[in-house]
Amino acid sequence: MPENAAITVEPPKQYEYKSDVKPTWCPGCGDFGVLNSVYAALRAKGYHPKDVVSVSGIGCSSRLPFFVTSYGFHGLHGRAMPIATGLKAANPNLTVLAFGGDGDAFAIGGDHFMHACRRNVDITYVVMDNATYGLTKGQASPTSRAGYVTKTTPLGSAEQPINPLALALVCGASYVAQGFSARPKDLTDLIIKGIEHRGFSFIEAFSPCPTFNKVDTFTYYKDAIVDVPADHDPADLGAALRLATSTDIIPTGLIYQRPTPVFGAAHRQQLATGVQSPQEVLGRLFKRFS
Repeated sequence: MPENAAITVEPPKQYEYKSDVKPTWCPGCGDFGVLNSVYAALRAKGYHPKDVVSVSGIGCSSRLPFFVTSYGFHGLHGRAMPIATGLKAANPNLTVLAFGGDGDAFAIGGDHFMHACRRNVDITYVVMDNATYGLTKGQASPTSRAGYVTKTTPLGSAEQPINPLALALVCGASYVAQGFSARPKDLTDLIIKGIEHRGFSFIEAFSPCPTFNKVDTFTYYKDAIVDVPADHDPADLGAALRLATSTDIIPTGLIYQRPTPVFGAAHRQQLATGVQSPQEVLGRLFKRFS
């Protein structure tokens, strides 16, 4: 090689996270925006696809793992949290992402969501909330507003919706944020911060359903949402709860974040301080009852 010859340096490999499976959502679905934010977040982190696993339950949004080149687990209805918890417990080195909708997360999966929050499992859970059951053709969901008219509630829903942010906060989630699928850069940033956070990261993402929900539309959210106030302290649980339960604004951004012991840390500490290992306990029990 000549002494002054230029040396060509190959740029770092950019992994491709978009799979060959074409998304099957309705045209205009908000989930497309969430998916693109997931792609952008993974590119920003630069993870090898083999080190990431995407988990979901059942529903329109739960198809998302098919569209990502990471490992994926399309589980049963409402069971994304126990599957994700088991994966993270078995291999703490994995980056575990979970996806679902408002029905999957807060109806049949509500109990699992509560315990994932309180255990502070180190996973990132993005819930695409369209305030309706889209896959089963538009019934009222746990986040549908009172009066929401559907084929199964022709006189309007008589139930009050739950508040996902408040639920996550009071159950112990250590990272809580709210985004909008039509603001992909902001949502990408929230997902990146959620992945980087050590503990349970819950991101409520407004993801309008243009096919069945004619109330909670893109236009509605564009007019209704506001950024989290600049003086908000996300480490203050009381302030986070007041913001989450406000009837004056619909905030988007980081609502709450605070360092909290991660699921599994206490168990490892017990083992390190001389408490019998699970193998020892089982061996003692087998010997006793054999």
